[in-house]
Amino acid sequence: MDFELSEDQQMLQQAAREFAQSELVERAAEADRTEEFVADSIRLCGEMGFLGMSVPEEYGGSALGALGAVLVLTEINKACAATGTTVSVHNSLACESIVRFGSDELKQRYLPKLATGEMLGGYALSEAGSGSDAGSLVCKATQDGDDWILDGTKLWISHGSVCDLVVVFARTDADAGNKGITAFLVESAWEGYKPGKKEVKMGLRGSPTVELHLDKMRVPGSNVLGEVNRGFGIAMGLLDGGRIGIAGQGLGISEACLEAAVKFAGEREQFGKPIAAFGAVQEKIAEMATKLEAARLLTYRAASLKDAGKPHGREASMAKLEASRASNYCAKEALQIHGGAGYTRDFPVERYFRDARVTEIYEGTTEIQKLVIARSYLRP
Repeated sequence: MDFELSEDQQMLQQAAREFAQSELVERAAEADRTEEFVADSIRLCGEMGFLGMSVPEEYGGSALGALGAVLVLTEINKACAATGTTVSVHNSLACESIVRFGSDELKQRYLPKLATGEMLGGYALSEAGSGSDAGSLVCKATQDGDDWILDGTKLWISHGSVCDLVVVFARTDADAGNKGITAFLVESAWEGYKPGKKEVKMGLRGSPTVELHLDKMRVPGSNVLGEVNRGFGIAMGLLDGGRIGIAGQGLGISEACLEAAVKFAGEREQFGKPIAAFGAVQEKIAEMATKLEAARLLTYRAASLKDAGKPHGREASMAKLEASRASNYCAKEALQIHGGAGYTRDFPVERYFRDARVTEIYEGTTEIQKLVIARSYLRP
């Protein structure tokens, strides 16, 4: 499979790189320090068309495809992983849910606003007792005429306190297990939508993660995504795309770590010469670069398969597994190359180290990715 980028893709990549480096880098450090939402960064991403990457052009989107989105997400996350998280969730989970499963009326109502950033999209699946075991969720939806009444609490909701539209998964059949879950499109302005506790996190501090309380919230029946009791399949299908997005985040963090390590190794002198001259440092650089490129190829392959309309679940898990591991490895080694300086906030590798850690946890843990991959080979 040829992964030589087309001229258009190279131009997109360059535009995203110039934008991210000029507009997001300084904002990233400030958002990490203050733990305030990267609102200005998201607004600027909307102006660039990066909030409509999953949206067809007929609804005002840029329709970049999965590989185009990976190119953009890599550059955004290289500059600011908090911004990258929000852009990824908005595109691959919120927008794509409507593109793939929404009615024509829902597409007309929401996609143009999501594409420009007039509305910010979120995703609410996890609960206190259902993280990796998403099928055990208990948030309840009860039918009332043509409407549904949602009651329950969701956890770990990225930018749930600031988004405008959320894909919420709730149980509509108490006795049907995975086959009793339905997906709903919920507007945060509706009565009963109540953001709760904001988590104090290790990293991605410019992207608020909150509890979400749904208190007798009335949702029109027209805001059901897909079919009633078919929501679990929607959730799992969307996560394949989400995992490609997080793989792009892993690539961006890895690139940032590698560049920082190379720069510091060339400038820092010990024993009368730059530390880049020492074999131990060269070995670290070689390993970082190789893991990054291996993860990049896996990610590009998964994205290309998705763009071609081919099965890509296993490949998405492989990409997410390897890119998230690469980002954590690169962050650890970049910090080590910086020595004591890397342990301070004077250098961005300290932030990269904290931001990288969650990539092996959310959108499916490393352990879940291995399970998905193994089952794809062992299934009869």
